[in-house]
Amino acid sequence: MTFHPLHTVIERPKKFTYPFFYVPHPLCIMAAKEVQTYIESKDIWKEELNNGKMFGVLVVENKDGKLGYYAAYSGILLGRNDWDFFVPPIYDLLNPEGYFKIHEAEISYINKKIDNIERSALRLSLAKEIKKLKEKSNSEISEYREKMKEAKIHRDKLRSSLFEDDSLIKESQFMKAELKRLKKRLSDSLSSKEEDLSKIDASISKLKKERKEKSDALQHWLFSQFKILNAKGEQRDLCSIFAETVHKNPPAGAGECCAPKLLQHAYINHAKPICMAEFWWGKSPKTEIRHHLNYYPACQGKCKPILSHAMQGLIVDKNPLDSYTERNLDTLYEDKWLAVINKPAGMLSVPGKGDLPSVKSIAMKMFDIEKDCPVIVHRLDMATSGIMIIAKTKIVYQNIQAQFKNHRIRKIYIAILDGIVTNQKGTISLPMRPDYLDRPRQVVDINGKPALTDYQVISVKNGHTKIKLCPHTGRTHQLRVHCAHKDGLDTPILGDTLYGKEDKRLFLHAKEIYFRHPITGVEIHIEKKEDF
Repeated sequence: MTFHPLHTVIERPKKFTYPFFYVPHPLCIMAAKEVQTYIESKDIWKEELNNGKMFGVLVVENKDGKLGYYAAYSGILLGRNDWDFFVPPIYDLLNPEGYFKIHEAEISYINKKIDNIERSALRLSLAKEIKKLKEKSNSEISEYREKMKEAKIHRDKLRSSLFEDDSLIKESQFMKAELKRLKKRLSDSLSSKEEDLSKIDASISKLKKERKEKSDALQHWLFSQFKILNAKGEQRDLCSIFAETVHKNPPAGAGECCAPKLLQHAYINHAKPICMAEFWWGKSPKTEIRHHLNYYPACQGKCKPILSHAMQGLIVDKNPLDSYTERNLDTLYEDKWLAVINKPAGMLSVPGKGDLPSVKSIAMKMFDIEKDCPVIVHRLDMATSGIMIIAKTKIVYQNIQAQFKNHRIRKIYIAILDGIVTNQKGTISLPMRPDYLDRPRQVVDINGKPALTDYQVISVKNGHTKIKLCPHTGRTHQLRVHCAHKDGLDTPILGDTLYGKEDKRLFLHAKEIYFRHPITGVEIHIEKKEDF
């Protein structure tokens, strides 16, 4: 059974959840707690779920007018996508007799053939012999070059003593010719073996090309089987949906997240979606930041294009971030070259895709700024409040940019963390990169850009830690990730909807900045106390 009744007097929301930024509705929290109790009862899942899994609930009114919910998990659980209690997949790619599994087996067979050839005794032996021959060749050529060098020194001595005849010239010519003959002999001994290896590698390349063609065709076929419904009864497959995105093709795993599965099941069963939420169960992944039982928005890369179609026909809440109204900026310092302002939480630093006001758009109206000046020297996240420098001329902009690049500008932030940090001070060094499938989220990655942050605890009160943060680098979401990640402080900033939990705001404030005035050369220190 996938429909689970809810017996409650909790009032239903008037609009469906905006899935990319939301506070879970009490009905969703009630449903999620039931799901969490059910998960706890399944000992068979404990080991796998301990490594982390996203679950979702969709509160609906079924075709009989009864209130209840559907539950889903992302991807596969213990090798299955058809566990009781949860909704089925949009397309069952695990069916052993289905088209996908049959053709997947063909690709697996090609993989096995490639592996067998690459590991074959003949290929390994040839590669080993070629390596030895090359080493021997390099050694012999090097030795002969030394011999030529010594002979030349001897000839030069003879010439310096005024001895000169044709024999010296002939010796030089002979040795140069002999070097060419040596290189050819060694090359000839290599060529036959390299030709044999080349034939083997050509067969591998042919198999790899065949594998890619079959894999691409199978992936395209698979995505065409994910036929997504919306509330209007319209249907589109994933290929059609993602053709309108920048990347054109669906990413791996598209259609297997909780939200698309839940809405699809509701439409098929003629149920009316009321509200939705997703929560994480288990440990956080190594790169991403997820906390046990925290609620999270739907992902941008895989889910946003799908849900943009699937929610058509529903009356959906507006994005809360779109409700900000324009106002003047609090000016902390101003002269004819630059200004320093206090950005309020919830305001964009630069214009986004919509028509929301931003620090740049407001500053352009407030200050006498040189035409075509970039204005914004550095940025703060939309949810972060605090100090920003506004450049009024290109020269000032370029100078302050250079100060940032050369790490000559010092910034101090104040944050309240949602938990207790035991170490009083220290340094966090965690390299970072964007999560390409879920922007603007960032992940920790050893191959990412270096990110360094000093911290010092100010106070601990009511289970929260007030802390000073001093970044040495300026990576996107650096402070938020360094606080939340398990290898950082493992304590997210209070109100961090991406890496922690929802609250009335993100409790992160850029409190102080130190920089050299680009024109006067005077050292400037600006401070704006946090309002939390």
